[in-house]
Amino acid sequence: MKIVVAVLGALAVSLASAQGYPSRAVKVIVPWTPGQATDIAARVVAERLQQSLGQPFVIENKPGAGGAIGTEAVVKSAPDGYTLLAASSGPVSIMLHLQKVPYEPLKDLAPVSLVAATPFALVVNPSFPAANAREFIAAIKADPGKYTFSSSGTGATAHLFTELFNSLAGIHGVRHVPYKGSAPALTDVINGQITYTVETVAATAPHIKSGRLKTYGVSTAKRTGALPDAPPLAEAAGLQYDAAAWIGYAAPAGTPRDVLAKLSAEMQKALQSPELKERMVNIGLDAVSSTPEEMASFMRREQDRYGAIIRSANIKIEQ
Repeated sequence: MKIVVAVLGALAVSLASAQGYPSRAVKVIVPWTPGQATDIAARVVAERLQQSLGQPFVIENKPGAGGAIGTEAVVKSAPDGYTLLAASSGPVSIMLHLQKVPYEPLKDLAPVSLVAATPFALVVNPSFPAANAREFIAAIKADPGKYTFSSSGTGATAHLFTELFNSLAGIHGVRHVPYKGSAPALTDVINGQITYTVETVAATAPHIKSGRLKTYGVSTAKRTGALPDAPPLAEAAGLQYDAAAWIGYAAPAGTPRDVLAKLSAEMQKALQSPELKERMVNIGLDAVSSTPEEMASFMRREQDRYGAIIRSANIKIEQ
């Protein structure tokens, strides 16, 4: 009887906390600098949460160590729903396979909802003679030692997605040239010094539209609103290729489930609105949403997938 009373009492406290949540400002830690995709997506969603829940959702940028500093700050915060993380692929799904991080993403974070998918595009200099993705793959495979691909850095999402494309297409022997960021990696494709790369639609779309780059398709299984004329590489090249970086909201482990559910429901509602979808498309993203349970399953799958890519390509970062 005492056990039943205790359980019912805890449930009552939990429900009361959800009903009164939030009663003050909520801090959203973005582990990147202002203007980066995760930062922009987090701000768009925070703005809507502030409107619907009636309390400030304050963005705090805490960059450094590839997103690990801000992520660790959230992990160490009180699990009360008043500190949230703008989570993303790099520090949550990828980094732990390449170097030591001061947290275990699947154990130390409580998922709230996915908010955006970041599609990527395969791009080349416009002078590359292949007319489509299949011809491109055939040309590279015919003389792989002749070609190069760039990325925004060893172990970066762009590097992993290009390695995944190469593996699925049966491309071997092409030299990887890592850069410090997307801009220089794309610049050398534009000027013809590098053959190709798979980079974010947000970064490549302006160059594709201006004619400085040519694309053979996008990394997602469906077309993206940010680059609607580009076919999925799965279709254009006949590959089982469906890859996108992700952005979402998470909280410290131990945050009350009802608080997570309340936040998630508000995010799902906001992300279904045509206005928010259009805003995401305008920054090169596709709006998505999920329940906390769906995001937890997604994070497990993504962690496993990135680990497999890294092991297959034998990617290592010098410590």
